[in-house]
Amino acid sequence: MEIGFFFWPYDVGLVRAMAEAADAFGYDMVGIADTPGNAMDPWVATTLLAARTQRARVAVCVTNLVTRHPAVSAASIASVSLLAPRRVLLGIGVGHSGTRNLGAPSLPARELAEGVAFIRELLRGRPASYRGGTAHLPWVKEPSPVFLAASHPRSLRAAGATADGVFINYGLGAGDVKASEGTVLEAARSAGRKPDEVEVWQIACLDCNADGDVARRKIGAILAFVSAYVMGGGDLSRRGVPPEHRGPLLELRRRYSTRPGEADAALVAELGLFDYLSRRLAVCGTPEECLAQVRAAQAAGVRRLMFSVSLAADPVRTVQLFGEKVLPAVRSGGTPCRS
Repeated sequence: MEIGFFFWPYDVGLVRAMAEAADAFGYDMVGIADTPGNAMDPWVATTLLAARTQRARVAVCVTNLVTRHPAVSAASIASVSLLAPRRVLLGIGVGHSGTRNLGAPSLPARELAEGVAFIRELLRGRPASYRGGTAHLPWVKEPSPVFLAASHPRSLRAAGATADGVFINYGLGAGDVKASEGTVLEAARSAGRKPDEVEVWQIACLDCNADGDVARRKIGAILAFVSAYVMGGGDLSRRGVPPEHRGPLLELRRRYSTRPGEADAALVAELGLFDYLSRRLAVCGTPEECLAQVRAAQAAGVRRLMFSVSLAADPVRTVQLFGEKVLPAVRSGGTPCRS
């Protein structure tokens, strides 16, 4: 199993510490999220990350095509690639906090494919047109992969048809994995692509702590934030949500914040959603508990797992503890390290 993590870059010290942890503990990927109003500029942070890592792949996980023109993002990722050749990838999504915090609309999922195709052409050093304009990056040395973040059928299909990879945020249960990855692979086949042309990563929230109760109390805030776009609104039966959780989830979506904090964690508990959301969307607790949950995800069919540690009780300690005690056991099939 390949395992990585991404985070909100609150300050330079955090970015440096996360870069060091990614390489020291053998994570396969480390990423930066674009979330204006919550953290520092993602491109500055990604540049720092690329310069401070030597081995781990570096991802923008993710930006959008609304607040940043796709030609600008293409030039940015190509520039970072000069610092870390063959280790950099660009993640694109419809926008969540990255658009909502600026009062901008999210991009309709049907328009993602157009933007991704445009960026992929530019990253091959070829001229490309987009909505009446033409751009060209003749200085690009090598194409960086372009991934889509996807939770809903239309964005999953867009990923399968056009992207180099996909970050799926839908759920770690066997039914969730089968449904989400099946949509991607069906779209790939329909577009005449081989299924292995699309690199599939599942996303989950992570909080690993020596005190499992600390992790569980804290992770509710990111669960509120994530479930609002994973579950969406409307007919939640089509999102695999049991009947007893549909009303509370719609209420959560109405009241959550894209600048989450303790109030959001309390809201998840108040609505009786913690157990359901944590099982579906998170790995949390002590190293032993986290290992059991990762193994359950493996059994459900997850092959690559990308963790959000943005709102962990201690993001740096989370990736260190998980990397020290859980990662070796995942890869060896043993028990968590005790040393």
